Amino acid sequence: MDSETFGVEIGYGTQAIEWMNDEAKKMGWKFEARLYNCQIQTKNFGSFEMFSLIGDPKAAREITMRASKRFKIKVIEGGYKTRKFLAKIAKNEYGVVKKGDRVIGQIEFESSRFSQGEWKITKEERK
Repeated sequence: MDSETFGVEIGYGTQAIEWMNDEAKKMGWKFEARLYNCQIQTKNFGSFEMFSLIGDPKAAREITMRASKRFKIKVIEGGYKTRKFLAKIAKNEYGVVKKGDRVIGQIEFESSRFSQGEWKITKEERK
């Protein structure tokens, strides 16, 4: 799995990414995260520093949740896709906004299928 729709609360990006990569090495998980200098502003949840990751999806979601607990921050667990096939000009992914173990909302991302455009938020929903 590789995804660019994961995020951590603004101001914690470098610290959280370093911690997540170190923890993954200790646990022997296939996981690597990198900040890619993109910030997303949400109406309901605040601002996030987005990061890309390569690795096992289960490990990515587990380590992101642990970072949320450790630093007491909100995180976006991205990489969710719909099961139905839609031929559209834009590609969509979905994310879950969490704080610790609690899901506090959902986000829908959209990006151009033909260019390396940044992800934009199209929908937000509080739980």
